[in-house]
Amino acid sequence: MMASLTKSERVVSWICRIVAAVILAQTLFFKFTGAQESIYIFTKVGLEPWGRYGSGVAELIAVVLLLTPRFAWAGAVLAIGVISGALASHLTVLGIVVKNDGGLLFGLAVTVFVTSAVAAFLHRRQIPGVARLLKPQTV
Repeated sequence: MMASLTKSERVVSWICRIVAAVILAQTLFFKFTGAQESIYIFTKVGLEPWGRYGSGVAELIAVVLLLTPRFAWAGAVLAIGVISGALASHLTVLGIVVKNDGGLLFGLAVTVFVTSAVAAFLHRRQIPGVARLLKPQTV
């Protein structure tokens, strides 16, 4: 749990998790209310409306997990998965700039990816299976 982290690591973990959660939570409003930009994006990638709803639900779950210390690792891993799809869409279909946003959405996606990756790394010992691999082997 958080007890295995140093004070500095806990601070960095919380900062990363809060940044990722705030960005993800902010985009939920646009996805769930059917904002024009969200509909445009998901239409362009061929996933409107179910991809918009599905990714919104996954992001909502990631936000809750990111802000729950015991499950921060799961929120970080889920956020990485969801945001990887967004980054792939930007790099293959949408482009960096979407509807003259100056690359804002892409930049936010990169920020979520990086902050979630840092959080996942800090909490790696909590991830089932990974913790076992990190334990020193006795001969």
